Amino acid sequence: MYTPFDLSGRGAVVTGGNGGIGLGMARALLAAGAKVAIWGSNPDKTERARAQLAGECSDAGRVHAFVCDVGDEAQVDVAFTASAMALGRVDACFANAGVSSKGTLMTEMSLEEFRRVQRINVEGVFLTFRAAARHMAAHGQGGALVATASTAAIEGAARNSHYGASKGAVTAYVRALAVELARHRIRVNSILPGWIVTDMTERSVANPKFADAVLPRIPARRWGGIDDFGGIAVYLASDASAYTTGEQFVIDGGYTKF
Repeated sequence: MYTPFDLSGRGAVVTGGNGGIGLGMARALLAAGAKVAIWGSNPDKTERARAQLAGECSDAGRVHAFVCDVGDEAQVDVAFTASAMALGRVDACFANAGVSSKGTLMTEMSLEEFRRVQRINVEGVFLTFRAAARHMAAHGQGGALVATASTAAIEGAARNSHYGASKGAVTAYVRALAVELARHRIRVNSILPGWIVTDMTERSVANPKFADAVLPRIPARRWGGIDDFGGIAVYLASDASAYTTGEQFVIDGGYTKF
């Protein structure tokens, strides 16, 4: 029997797991047998997501939730320690939490706005991965680190330059860590979503002018959904990806190819 996708007994942390792509990842990881800790900065939203996932899961005890601002060093360390205790061990960590831009021209952008995006999208990944890598190196069983980047990392993101810069930084960081952490049997990869229907993008995808311009450029002829990220999450957390590291997986319905 071929069972490399079985995550039974393994622990996974998903930052930004209280909604959007992170929620889709958490749902799939649980379905594959993992114990999952979701993080979110909004307490009410995070608890609702925990309850939703617990209701969908055969064993509600495999679902845990923690409130954490991933841009705050102390909060990340506390949340990771609590997650490791709840899960028993963290075998996969998805640095998925992120913030979007405000459609600001670079020439009109304040330093404060630029730093707002980097704080979560870059520093948050660093802090999350540092805590996870220390834990994985200490327990000696290896593991998987996965960052959610964006197709903005490989395209010209007009009026979105600081967001694109943050996601480009993440993909470069992932490649460096893949080399640095391989000695600890820690794999590091990134996921680059295209246009996915989430709270972050709902205003854009609901705009007829935007939809008329973008949908014809998507060969799949539809927006992506959060459950489109379940398969890649399970793959990267599982033994099926044991020899896969330093890669970036574009999940965009063919958008960047057309």
